[in-house]
Amino acid sequence: MAPDDRDRHDSAPDLRILGDRITLQPSGFVEPPKDKDGKDEALMKNVARFRSEPLRFLRDVSLYVSGTGWRAYDDVIGQPIFYSGFSEHIKTQVMSATVLQTKIAQLADLRISVEEKQGLLPPPSAGREHEIKKAKRRAELVQGLQEVAEHLTDNMICKFESKTFIRGAYYLVTQLLLRAYHQGIHVSSEEVLRLRNVAEEAEKKKQSIIFLPCHRSHVDYVAQQLLCYRLGLALPVVVAGDNLNFPLVGSFLQHAGAMYIRRSFGDDQLYTTLVQAYIDVLLQGGYNLECFIEGGRSRTGKLLPPKFGILSFVLDSLLSGRVEDAIICPVSTQYDKVIETEGYVTELLGVPKKKENLADFLSGGSNVLSLRLGRVDVRFHEPWSLRGFIDDQINRLSKVPSAVHVDWRDTKNQVVRQKLLRTLGYKVLADINNVSVVMPTALIGTVLLTLRGRGVGRAELIRRVEWLTERVKAKGGRVAHFGNLPLSDVIERGLEVLGKDLVGVVEGLAEPTYYAVDRFQLSFYRNMTIHLFISEALVAAALYTKVKQGGGPAIQDIPYKELHDQVLFLSSLFRGEFIYSGEGLQVNLERTLTGLEVDNIVMIERDEQRNITKIGLSDAERAAGRENYDFYCFLIWPFIEASWLAAVSLMGLTPPLGQKDDVWIQVSRAQGSAQFLGKTLYHQGDLSYFEAVNKETLKNSYQRFEEEGMIQVVKSKDSRVPPRLRVSPEWRPSRDEITGNLTASGKLWDFTEKIASSRREGKNRRDGATVSTRVIRLTDELGQKLWEEAVKGVDGGKKAKGMNAPARLSKEEERVLERSQREKRKRRTLENRAHL
Repeated sequence: MAPDDRDRHDSAPDLRILGDRITLQPSGFVEPPKDKDGKDEALMKNVARFRSEPLRFLRDVSLYVSGTGWRAYDDVIGQPIFYSGFSEHIKTQVMSATVLQTKIAQLADLRISVEEKQGLLPPPSAGREHEIKKAKRRAELVQGLQEVAEHLTDNMICKFESKTFIRGAYYLVTQLLLRAYHQGIHVSSEEVLRLRNVAEEAEKKKQSIIFLPCHRSHVDYVAQQLLCYRLGLALPVVVAGDNLNFPLVGSFLQHAGAMYIRRSFGDDQLYTTLVQAYIDVLLQGGYNLECFIEGGRSRTGKLLPPKFGILSFVLDSLLSGRVEDAIICPVSTQYDKVIETEGYVTELLGVPKKKENLADFLSGGSNVLSLRLGRVDVRFHEPWSLRGFIDDQINRLSKVPSAVHVDWRDTKNQVVRQKLLRTLGYKVLADINNVSVVMPTALIGTVLLTLRGRGVGRAELIRRVEWLTERVKAKGGRVAHFGNLPLSDVIERGLEVLGKDLVGVVEGLAEPTYYAVDRFQLSFYRNMTIHLFISEALVAAALYTKVKQGGGPAIQDIPYKELHDQVLFLSSLFRGEFIYSGEGLQVNLERTLTGLEVDNIVMIERDEQRNITKIGLSDAERAAGRENYDFYCFLIWPFIEASWLAAVSLMGLTPPLGQKDDVWIQVSRAQGSAQFLGKTLYHQGDLSYFEAVNKETLKNSYQRFEEEGMIQVVKSKDSRVPPRLRVSPEWRPSRDEITGNLTASGKLWDFTEKIASSRREGKNRRDGATVSTRVIRLTDELGQKLWEEAVKGVDGGKKAKGMNAPARLSKEEERVLERSQREKRKRRTLENRAHL
């Protein structure tokens, strides 16, 4: 690199903006800097305000208007954007893409064939007349499809047209965002400088950087765009749902980088191909791209399973050879407090999500100005080559024996593509977890929700947060640091950000005592730490099958084989909830047990060959009141309860006595009924955690049950007809031949009991007896209501709003079901993983 180029990028002010003064943020991947001046500074903070600093405010505005210095956004790293005619240039490339033109020709030919069969065209025996009419009709169809494609393209593509616009947008959004997140946006200097170096190389090779962030808030893509603008990187095109494309705001976002796509493509081949053509154009041109690996926002605080929609288009671009390579950059965005959490709670409790609109946007914006939400931490994983990943995976898969005969080097094979896609998605999630920073609010929320008492004193809160901080670091995690600020002050800041609606304090006691006010909402912050301790939590829950029996230490010890089997079962059960180490259960389990032994939480007995034979709680852990062991149990128990509730709810979907099994229940109604059952059981004392009625967790459980063949799900080609389900015949419990009541026996009952063995034991219940009496009766009553509604096609006496699902399958749907069941069995064989 030439000296002037090096100066251009490396010496540019990059990490902290304090008004118009810019300084380099000190390093610190995990530990805070040791020097006296070392502080974790914000990239953006301290914006000028007219009321307090009118002259500075006006000066800042004038600098943006005139485009002075870095604000001009002229000398950016990446391909040219923000010039007049950019949109037309992109649209022309999309419309002329070979993949799109080929698809338009195919669709026109298919329609011609249909019209010939229907007699709408002269028969081939008409000779020249037939050919003329056919050619004319084909030209009309092609022209019509071209016009439709052009209209769709214009609505879809982002429109980087004006630097004046983006300068103004940057200033406006910075003002709003940094008033809400008053402690600024924080980044790691090493990661940012590394990203800039990668961007320089990508610019030379005309390669795209694909940012793949986690998604917890609408602020995610705002923060990413602000950082790229401030650091002089070409703004990425951000994949956004068309639900955000409402008047005024939709156009604003589109000119700031949003590309709009439908939530569901259905069988629209033209639209699907159009999206592929646009992705191809972006990657071929070296334009940066951003899409959220989880699809939608996480309402639970932890990472969601990967969504493969846009990733599949990206992968196809490379596997087809239309694009040589692209750079993947996983991104973690963490918050002291997420602005939408109150809305998430109502959604998770079953209140339908409101459609975005301008009125809510504007009313929400006015409230943002008065919020004090702490800070945002953005972390960039080391970028890596997607081509290199593909080649490495193909080489690795080719050397490993497989249960199915597949040529892993045949990248046109759908089995190969699906394997690559799944591996890619979970690698990105693991990378995001690896660079995520645990915020003080997450530490506080985790401590408050993993204690047995009603509340915790100030001194004990500080002690437990300090303990948790050390555990996070020991697990290779990062904790947000505040320079030399004492931990007590950091906790005070975190409590202030969480607010009294989440964490209450009782004054006038021997010491201030804090307690969780809204445990459901606070669980969002606890879930930000669970990925670090999932292995320990699963081991603790497996050991609990013995600990819950009480008695002396010897009674509570568990043989290694039993522990192994229960950990295997639980880890398989939560495969869609959590991300595990890729080293395999055996290696991970033994490492986890060794770690717990070193921490003096468990004692391990070994035979002469040093093989583990028995595990139990250590004397030191018992003497400490099981506080560390309980911590791990409290992390996983809400998820165990949710899975248990989902499994119990399936029992009620068993056909009534004497009825055929050909009635299918709408999936959303079955899940809603499970949530209703859970709320009832919670208030009656049969559930310990209200979090168990979380809609997302229940939905994940149903998805897991479908993967295992416990339930069968049919999805109609008609998007207006919602998915339907039934319990697979081999999983249904039996009914008493006289009373018609469900019996506590069978495969599903045994499965439910296996989950319950690791479930927290309540004070006034015993799992087996409770489930076999009152709980089964309740779920059966609710299930029969679903059954009757499905048959009658009514919902509360009224027809379901435009989405009535037929209770019985058509012949075509039966064929689709049979085919999908075969494919799922084949996929389970291919994955070659433990199953429930």
